[in-house]
Amino acid sequence: MWSVHFATQHLNASGSTWLSETKISRRLSTMSWTAPPIVSVVPSRALVDEKIKVVVENLPPGSPVTLHSLHHSEDKDYWEAYGHYFSDHRGMVSVAEDLSFGGTYTGKEAMGLLWSMRPVPGSRQGLRLRKKDVCSPMLVNISVHSGHIAEGFRQRPPLASALIERWYMAPGVQRISIKERGVQGTLFIPPGPGPFPGLLDLWGGSGGLVEYRSSLMASHGFTSLALDYLSTDYEDPPFSSVEKAFAILKGHPQVIPDRVGIFGLSFGSILAIFFAAESATVKPFCCVCVNGNHIYPPGKSFKGMNQELLKNFNKVRVDENNHQIWRDMGRAIFHTPSNKLDVGKINCPMLLVNGVDDQNWPTVESSEDMADRMNAAGKGHLLTRLEYPDTGHLIEPPFSPHFRATNFTGWATKEKVILLWGGQTKPHSDAQEDSWRKILAFLQHHLYSSLTPKAKM
Repeated sequence: MWSVHFATQHLNASGSTWLSETKISRRLSTMSWTAPPIVSVVPSRALVDEKIKVVVENLPPGSPVTLHSLHHSEDKDYWEAYGHYFSDHRGMVSVAEDLSFGGTYTGKEAMGLLWSMRPVPGSRQGLRLRKKDVCSPMLVNISVHSGHIAEGFRQRPPLASALIERWYMAPGVQRISIKERGVQGTLFIPPGPGPFPGLLDLWGGSGGLVEYRSSLMASHGFTSLALDYLSTDYEDPPFSSVEKAFAILKGHPQVIPDRVGIFGLSFGSILAIFFAAESATVKPFCCVCVNGNHIYPPGKSFKGMNQELLKNFNKVRVDENNHQIWRDMGRAIFHTPSNKLDVGKINCPMLLVNGVDDQNWPTVESSEDMADRMNAAGKGHLLTRLEYPDTGHLIEPPFSPHFRATNFTGWATKEKVILLWGGQTKPHSDAQEDSWRKILAFLQHHLYSSLTPKAKM
């Protein structure tokens, strides 16, 4: 979308032909003197779900080098990834085409310098990388170093480097703060005349206003409302702020009123399923549920649901790193039939995205039970399921780092712990890329189908 092609303009001997930077570097490599190494990244400015191509030129042929990426987060933490390469006979390394023989990733991995990022050694425990200010880019410095190294990158001067921008919000997307009728959130409107399909974006039980997925959805043509629903509805069983937010979104002039869906993660997915099955006022046209479930004790508020969890807190386990595993606590509630929503009443298309190694909730078991119940009610045709082996709970937009365990403040006790979410870095990252592509296709199919051409991107 934002591909920027740079060309260094030089005249050849005849003074009439313009040569690209790549051609020049190859010609220079045949001369008796050596030009300095160059790192090029195309596009250097792009959305976070767009792929990049990283190439290093002007290296000595057959030399060992390390490609390194570094990001300084808004929380003032450093994140890095690196791969070990050998330059080819032309003195070049292409991250997309050449093998990494070691580092935070191995093999041919065009985006390995991004998805395998992790906190630098000595960082605080339990970190999670989340973009707060979506109006600014995520800046990543990509550098090349001599030899195969694994530490001390910031103390070593690189052979060459390049700075890239990764954006969650495309040019022309509008960001509007919403604070009305007990609703606190942020609305993102795509560029263009509209109107557009709408999405209500519900994050998980950690609360707060999380904007980066909504801004990215608006960059793909959906008017999206990121909602902070926990600040006001902690003791409200019907979650009135969700109902009000859905009405605000549906009534916005840049939204097609009968094409509004819900996108939920974790507890946000429980709410999506709740409203799709039980609400007389919130009627989503379709729902995307990432690692959610249909457990919702009848008549309980969010606070009441926490109390139900605490009844089974003895089921919580810890791993060898003392990270808490909640999966069995959720399973104990899951096996009480009265705690389950009647998903047979759902009348809209549902996409369930699940990590098989989810250590936070029994989401795969829940997905299977939902499928059985919807099939029994003659609604199986509405359900699409995606399951990914060795994938954990926090399935993010593509090329985001994998967070196997992160800090979490307990809902009721307010105790700060580290929760184990699960997953292995490579398969989890592959799942993020594949599921994002299929989520966009699902939303495009259901929310954009049979619309007039002017409403399409």
